[in-house]
Amino acid sequence: MSTNITITAPKFATAEFRIIGTAPYVQLRFSEKVIRSLKEKMQLGSKAKKGTKREPRDFDEDYQQAFHVSTEGWYGIPASAFRCAMISACRIVGFQMTKAKLAVFIEADGIDAIDGTPLVKIEGEPQRAQHYVRNKTGVVDIRVRAMWREWSALIRVRFDTEMFGLQDISNLLMRVGMQVGIGEGRPDSKQSSGMGWGMFKIEDSE
Repeated sequence: MSTNITITAPKFATAEFRIIGTAPYVQLRFSEKVIRSLKEKMQLGSKAKKGTKREPRDFDEDYQQAFHVSTEGWYGIPASAFRCAMISACRIVGFQMTKAKLAVFIEADGIDAIDGTPLVKIEGEPQRAQHYVRNKTGVVDIRVRAMWREWSALIRVRFDTEMFGLQDISNLLMRVGMQVGIGEGRPDSKQSSGMGWGMFKIEDSE
């Protein structure tokens, strides 16, 4: 008895790119301290605001909490940042984002020591960056973040070869670096037009 096969097996390939920042990369992770505070408030319920004292803010701790640190101790960028950016870049060229979600993946170098987020290792020296921002409520706040003025990373993209060719992936990543960006203050930010941060180029590409 013969069987007709209509669904082909997936065909994937992995491409490796070294990217070099052309603008600072800025990071602000959802800190463990904030998560702990939210959990405590939820556990207290309606009693949370009664007699609660506001603790003095420790800006040095804010800076330390801004990083994604791997289980091996190095700083990293969430792998999802690159994947989401590549999917978003598909809008520029008219490719369906829903299909790209099933075709493009980023191979991680490790995981976050706190929450297991897959990370891509970032190369460069970070520094503390402090900016004044306005929250959604209109209240002015001080945001302490980690900034890499000079940075690079090795990106491994796993992709469906029946949907994308190697040149397609290269061009898509190039568009991410020139038009979408990654991290805080990127041009494709959902909250604003960005600060011009998180831009990059592919090494040896013009």
